[in-house]
Amino acid sequence: MEERYEHKTQARIQDVVRIYELCLLTTEPMIRGPKFMVRLRSHTVFENSSIKLFCTVEGFPMPVVKCIRLFKVVRVTAALFPSLSHSPFLPFYNISAAMLPQIQYTKIHITFLDKFGPVFATEGQSATLTATMTLNPNLANLQPEAQWYRDDTRLFDSKWVKIHTGRGVTTLTIPNLFKDDEGLYKIRLVTKGGTAEHSAFVSVSDGPPPVPGAPGAPMDIKIHDANRDYVIVSWKPPNTTTEGPILGYFVDKCEVGTENWTQCNDHPIKICKYPVSGLFEGHAYYFRVRAVNSHGISKASRMSDPIAALDPTEFENLHGGFNCICIEKSEGKPPGAASGIHASEIDRTYVVLSWRAPAYFSKAPMWYYIEKVTCGAWQRVNTQVPIRSPRYAVFDLSEGKQYKFRIFAANIYGASEPSEPTGPIETLQLKGVPSAPGQVISTRETNTSVLIQWAPPKEPNQLIGYYIDQCVKGSKDWTSANHKPHKDTKFVVSGLTTGETYVFRVQAINELGLSDESQESAPLTVKAALTPPSAPYDIALLNCDGHSMVLNWKKPLHSGGANIKEYYVDKRRSGTTMWREVHIPPVTERLYKVEGLTEGAVYQFQVYAANLAGLGPAAKPSADLSCEAWTMPEPGPAYDLTFSEVRDKSLLVEWQKPVYTGSGAVTGYHVEYAKKGTSEWTTANETAVSHRFLKVTSLEAGASYTFRVRAVNAAGVGMASMASDPVTAKAVEGTLYSQTVSCVVDEKSGDIVLSFESCQITEGSQFIWKKDYKEMTDFSHGVVIKTEGSHSKLIFKNAEKEDFGTYSVSVTNTEGVSSSYTISAEELAKMLELSYDIRHPIIPLKSELAYKILERGRMRFWLQAEEISSNVTYKFFPNKMSHDVSTGIIEFIMDHFTEENEGTFTCQITDGGGKGQSSLVLIGDVFHWYKEDTEIIPDVKPDLGSGVCKLPIKLVIEPTEKDKGKYSIVITNSENSHKRTLDLSGDVYEKAFAEFQKLKYEYYFKFVVGGLPDVVTIMEKKTLSLTCTVCGEPKPQVSWLKNGADVELDDQYVVSLDQGKFASLTIKGVSMENSGRYTMIVQNKYGGESVDIVVSVTAVYHK
Repeated sequence: MEERYEHKTQARIQDVVRIYELCLLTTEPMIRGPKFMVRLRSHTVFENSSIKLFCTVEGFPMPVVKCIRLFKVVRVTAALFPSLSHSPFLPFYNISAAMLPQIQYTKIHITFLDKFGPVFATEGQSATLTATMTLNPNLANLQPEAQWYRDDTRLFDSKWVKIHTGRGVTTLTIPNLFKDDEGLYKIRLVTKGGTAEHSAFVSVSDGPPPVPGAPGAPMDIKIHDANRDYVIVSWKPPNTTTEGPILGYFVDKCEVGTENWTQCNDHPIKICKYPVSGLFEGHAYYFRVRAVNSHGISKASRMSDPIAALDPTEFENLHGGFNCICIEKSEGKPPGAASGIHASEIDRTYVVLSWRAPAYFSKAPMWYYIEKVTCGAWQRVNTQVPIRSPRYAVFDLSEGKQYKFRIFAANIYGASEPSEPTGPIETLQLKGVPSAPGQVISTRETNTSVLIQWAPPKEPNQLIGYYIDQCVKGSKDWTSANHKPHKDTKFVVSGLTTGETYVFRVQAINELGLSDESQESAPLTVKAALTPPSAPYDIALLNCDGHSMVLNWKKPLHSGGANIKEYYVDKRRSGTTMWREVHIPPVTERLYKVEGLTEGAVYQFQVYAANLAGLGPAAKPSADLSCEAWTMPEPGPAYDLTFSEVRDKSLLVEWQKPVYTGSGAVTGYHVEYAKKGTSEWTTANETAVSHRFLKVTSLEAGASYTFRVRAVNAAGVGMASMASDPVTAKAVEGTLYSQTVSCVVDEKSGDIVLSFESCQITEGSQFIWKKDYKEMTDFSHGVVIKTEGSHSKLIFKNAEKEDFGTYSVSVTNTEGVSSSYTISAEELAKMLELSYDIRHPIIPLKSELAYKILERGRMRFWLQAEEISSNVTYKFFPNKMSHDVSTGIIEFIMDHFTEENEGTFTCQITDGGGKGQSSLVLIGDVFHWYKEDTEIIPDVKPDLGSGVCKLPIKLVIEPTEKDKGKYSIVITNSENSHKRTLDLSGDVYEKAFAEFQKLKYEYYFKFVVGGLPDVVTIMEKKTLSLTCTVCGEPKPQVSWLKNGADVELDDQYVVSLDQGKFASLTIKGVSMENSGRYTMIVQNKYGGESVDIVVSVTAVYHK
């Protein structure tokens, strides 16, 4: 492969230099390709006239020039300045130049050093795309050509795009972004030997609207069929993911050289195409479009390129168009009939007609007339504007209707016969927006992009493109993935968040607007697509017995985004080309014993790795390995060197023990290291270590080292392992905390927890915990590993004294993130004590057990804990216990407290693993009364159960002045005392005396009336006795009423008042006349009360 692109030999270069000197070319390149300095021009001539075609070419060596007419070579009269003459009429000539001799150009290899990535910008901003490259070889006269593309359309330097290339850097700058600038940008570097490409997507979202809720600006303004008095303007609608539907569009025009924009249509048009008429012939115009919805009008689109209102024939002449017309000299006749009339474009309200010009026999100007017909007579279309070009748009047609057209050619001498009419041409009928696209499928692309594919709509209805929307799963916040219609049915959505889950939907677009949304795609988590793994490498021989070999190899550097599932091993005899697979099925470990070998033969091996995406490339063939039995007494090589806890000046090396142990068991290991690129090996440990790991210190920060390991047995030091890949002594970027394992005792559970937070994490990362650098696999003793995101914990539920040691953790699929923590026996003992205290805690109390005397002789005992749960239990009294979890209060109510209850009260609390206790002593006299510092001994002992201690003051009738003074009560217990004082004088005495008068009045006014029913029913001839109890001071008087009148006492009615409190009314031999409402009135000088009783007497019936 490399031989096909080798550079020129030194001799060839010297030859070229010699030619260069002979030609005296001091500033120009040695070799120049053919180039037209002056190109051929188009000509229109009369028949039988002579014509000379001139062109100028240059190049070195001298080019060979050929003139081609109708694909046949014509003789050229000169080489450097050819002058061509030929007759008759020349329908077409093509001049080509070729180099002699043919040169094999140097293959230039282009390597991108810095590539531009996806850009996400907003309208009005600027964007710069830069690519930096190196060339090999870098020849000044063979620099690559930088070609920039947007959506496969070549871009050139203009007022919209600025391109600069030089000195290994090419830059494209968009100074003022519009949505028209959105697309896939590609840089293509073209050399004589090939190309190099790179591409990335540029997203341009809508800028802030002039009015909140207004739509985004239309885009991609195009001008079609420009003529002397009209143009047709088309555009693409904006996406309306979050805005309301578009109601229509306004088209604006501006004459070149002015800044006066005028609106072309009075009312919004609903389709994305509009014919603008009323232009001035020969004037040039810009056009732009604005969208309208219910909220307002959008910003204007990017203005179109300038377009002149000219006849197409004149426009082609101005722009160098080639138009060959065969003309015969003839005057005074009208032209012949046009032919080949057809519709080159059909829309809803207009048709663009094209035809072939007739054979014309006069120098007089010729023009055309168009007629149309539906079902009646022919009608002239262009009555005021003569048509000079064989192309014209007929407007004001009816939608969905059939027409026929014919053409008349005319000059000053008259009109031709009409052309053959066209067949029926039916204008388009408005069918509405496209139907919704079909199923949307999303697939993984990279860790920040997703490939979206969908089925096209069943009813495209002149489809323009598609808009794609994206949304995070579970939310309704839809955003636009593209802001310019996409033509294909697949699209790469960029700028997504790695690990986030998205759903997608698609809308189709035509001139009328947007279709309904498609169904949402299935949720997809953003992550890189799977690829086959890279090749394994460094195949090593670990043992040989003369008939088999034990091989080991290093795993691929790139797994392809999935775990490597299996390996395939091939072998061949050294010197042969045929590889043979040595095992079926494939192996899963990187250690394999190849059997069935020939003793003394020399073999080579290669290994493939495979994952879910497929089989990767083969490893580089191993060195020649001779199948001869190992008999040396020293151990064979160790293998699988791995590194962790890489810091600026230290790292930890781990390895696997040798497969071949020699004449005795392996007793230790030596680790050696050398700086990258040197062969000076240094032994890290002079004394062999018995374990299979070693922390190497005193390294140079930032330096790269390779390592190897030698095993030791009684016979001596064995073979060195294969050297490791270079490792740089530099800590992984991240905070100090993220590289340290912390060890704490959980304050709630009492578990011993080793915790590690990684500064790097990927989707496939795993935390590997080890004890003494051996992976932990036994979790039967309450050891649990919990991992959430970038945080992993090793938890000891039931730690034991034997659990001390070094615990390490490493994170896979990172740049070597790892750390360790050593738990000593002393530290473990302290943590076990702390764990016990946490699991058997004493419940802290905010307040100890206390009491409060309530009403009616009840006693409230209570205490308050710092915190309790709903599962709290306690022991005190079995009646009326309660607790409040929010406040931590536990209380007990005793219905009646007496002297017999005196003593020590204790409350025991149990809450989970915690316990608490509080005691209260209630013994001895606690109440003492004083008046003016003189103790008063009450006649009645305090009743602790009542909650109130009273001091009775003996009074004859009413309080007197001598009862005024200061009264005090002292409440004491074994620890402290409380004193309360009342000054019974002044306003306090007056208020108390007033209260006395009130209570006295209420007491003497009060009557207790009871024992009388509301209704009494009794049979005739029975005796009725109405009796109730009354009381009052002084003794009340009792009177009786019947139906509001006093009861007249006689032999039938008898009233009595026994012992001053039992009042009764007796009715003997009751009859129907005794029925009625009876009222008893009780009164004394302070007031009275009354009670009503309804008496009903029923008759006695006899059989």
